[in-house]
Amino acid sequence: MTDPVTNRPTRRRGKAAWLLVLLAPLCAELAFSAVGMPIMWLAFPFLIPMYGLGVLVIRELVARAGGGWPSLLLMGLVYELAEDGLGLQALTSPVLYNAAEWGPRVLGVNLTYWESQIGYHLAFSVLIPVMITNLVFPELRAEPYLRRRGLIISGVAAVLGIAMLKIVFTSTTDPGYLAPLPYLIGLVIVMIIISFVALRVIPKRFPVTAPPAVLQEVRPPVPRPVVAGLITAAATLIFLGLLMPPGNPPQGPVIGEGNFVFLPMTVAAAVAVITAVLIIRWHHAGMSDLHRIWLAGGALVGHTTFPIAMALLHPTDQLSTIVAVTTGPLVILVTVWLLSRLAKKAPRPSSPELVEGQAS
Repeated sequence: MTDPVTNRPTRRRGKAAWLLVLLAPLCAELAFSAVGMPIMWLAFPFLIPMYGLGVLVIRELVARAGGGWPSLLLMGLVYELAEDGLGLQALTSPVLYNAAEWGPRVLGVNLTYWESQIGYHLAFSVLIPVMITNLVFPELRAEPYLRRRGLIISGVAAVLGIAMLKIVFTSTTDPGYLAPLPYLIGLVIVMIIISFVALRVIPKRFPVTAPPAVLQEVRPPVPRPVVAGLITAAATLIFLGLLMPPGNPPQGPVIGEGNFVFLPMTVAAAVAVITAVLIIRWHHAGMSDLHRIWLAGGALVGHTTFPIAMALLHPTDQLSTIVAVTTGPLVILVTVWLLSRLAKKAPRPSSPELVEGQAS
């Protein structure tokens, strides 16, 4: 019940929104890029409009539409296209991040780079921050955080944040490049179609329902939480290791030349799909919140471990290596500590208390 004096639900919604706004850039950039480039911590405020507010907006749209994880997944794809296609325009740039050297260019699109960014941003910019926020504020899992005015303001700020990528960031990293106009128009049309499917079609055909509650203990096919965490950690390392070249900036494909690059791309896609299918099965089998914490923790530790490994295996200079092997383990320790505190509040699968399923 809402307290007419404290108005606690409104405050809880505000806290949940701010947590998501902070978690998105923390998970996506600072727990990865900042391992080798501590200057990213200084850039944190500038990441909030694009990452934090962008993810908050798509999460709000999905919640208002009555959608669940499938809708959020598609809206995460829209978010990635907005960032890399419209903002950075790295999907087609022949220069930025050396993305054109990562693998094949198909119809002017840096295909290997795009595959890596789809998987990366869906997991670390969108799904994991939303899932952690849901775990901290479980009563708001399917509820909007913002009022209409807050949603509009956040949407405008997110659009401006994406525009600033092109105006400020790429003006120095990729000066003079502008993606072809037909490509930009086509990209906007694709984003509109995906958004329509995510917000209008999927919620009607696949309404949000919680998986069966578990009264005693989670049974197969759900593994122990630690096993689930190890699987997402391994999947993250394999996916990034197959697609992201070493170096700063990255140089060339990770594995092979020419058409052979399609092999690691195919394996990386298979790893991502198999991992997603496993998680979906565990979700419908009634996995607990403790499983979700381990899933997020495994992926986060894996993706922070990757730049540490790259700094050791493919060092660019001594200072970068020292920074990576010092800041990286510190980030991992903080991540594990914070998630372990959250895990203490999560009901155990063997608890007689119902283990609720993820509803949004």
